Amino acid sequence: MKINKLIDTYGRAVEFNTAEATRSCKAFIQPLRYKNKMYLDGVYTQIGFNSQGHYLYIGPPDPDLTLAEESAFISSDGVKYQIDRAERVYSGDKVFYIWAIIRTIVEVE
Repeated sequence: MKINKLIDTYGRAVEFNTAEATRSCKAFIQPLRYKNKMYLDGVYTQIGFNSQGHYLYIGPPDPDLTLAEESAFISSDGVKYQIDRAERVYSGDKVFYIWAIIRTIVEVE
């Protein structure tokens, strides 16, 4: 399919990390602009409130983020992202791509 070729050509390297394994692929990760954010929560840390960045993920059907357990996360360029919501997008009966809303993981020390 054409979208897989676009993802392979223009996507960035990501890793899908689960308790069992780490899988590499390419995907698009783009920031959600303010008008698109319906998930404006954040995290309180020792030094104050940290508004987590929300991103749109578009990636290949495999790995299937819709099956991810709660502890699974995506990493790219040294940044970890938790998967807030993921859905399959179909073309006929086949999964065309996976889209997800992901957000940066704020690790409190």
